[in-house]
Amino acid sequence: MISTVDEVVIIDVENLVKKFEDVVALKRISFKVFKGEVFGFLGPNGAGKTTTVNILTGLLKPTSGKVLVLGHEATKDISRIEWFIGVCPQETAVFNHLTGWENIEFFCQSLSFG
Repeated sequence: MISTVDEVVIIDVENLVKKFEDVVALKRISFKVFKGEVFGFLGPNGAGKTTTVNILTGLLKPTSGKVLVLGHEATKDISRIEWFIGVCPQETAVFNHLTGWENIEFFCQSLSFG
């Protein structure tokens, strides 16, 4: 988890693949994010940005590849990393008929946090 220049690797993705039936959404992508870096995904629709984030946050399982967040496997140890993950989606994902607090309660219950 430590690089040769003593930088701490926070996210380590190697040869990540995700297939949805006949569609290959991610084809062997690899990247590292080091402590203190600000990291974002840019690309056209269908490039695999959301799929990658969903795998990093444990919402989706990869077809193959290695995904470590804080040294823990994102597919197996999500309970050890979920409190350190923050995602800011491009579009607001709330229900307009609920209050802010009700939205928080809904999503916490949906994700088994409450």
